[in-house]
Amino acid sequence: MRQVFQNELHEVQDRLVEISDSVATIMEKASAAFLGGDVAKADEAIALSETNEEKALALDELVIKILARQSPVARDLRILVSALRMSASLERMGALAGHIASIARYRYPGSAVPASLRSTFEEMGALDIKLANKVTEVLRNTDVDQARAIQAEDERVDELHRNVFDVVLADDWKENAMFTVDVTLASRYFERFADHVVDISSKVSYLTTGEWNESE
Repeated sequence: MRQVFQNELHEVQDRLVEISDSVATIMEKASAAFLGGDVAKADEAIALSETNEEKALALDELVIKILARQSPVARDLRILVSALRMSASLERMGALAGHIASIARYRYPGSAVPASLRSTFEEMGALDIKLANKVTEVLRNTDVDQARAIQAEDERVDELHRNVFDVVLADDWKENAMFTVDVTLASRYFERFADHVVDISSKVSYLTTGEWNESE
């Protein structure tokens, strides 16, 4: 019976890794669509986002069944509870990337990014993809040091997010209202995506050590 339970825990971890890997792919396609006006990639990202939501729901159902059957305690309970919360973050990350792709879809065949902010969004997208790939690796190896290192890496995304607002609110911003709405929303989506990476990495630290650091 214990081996069955351990196999179930491994399946939960494997599914988290699979969903996280999918999230990185969604962000890659969404960022490319947003920056390049690529409607095909936008449609792919939106479709993958919907599939990602289904995978997260299936994982939640599996975890709930395990909790009901096995009545886990201590570290095993932490793993399953953390899995539920990480699943929610991963589902949201996929949705946020899907929203970015939707902006590109709605603006096609035009661009959603004015020239004055292109470099900002190029860096923001690259950072989010990098963070998504790193959190996938952390979910795979549950390395506490690596998880804690990630938690400081979204600061640059926050800076870029603030920069978008500085540019939009500046007196020399002359773009139309549609551009203003698009870049403001997209910047928020990129920033929240990175926030969820930090949230997941802090939960990996928790499930491994059993200690919750408020600074995380």
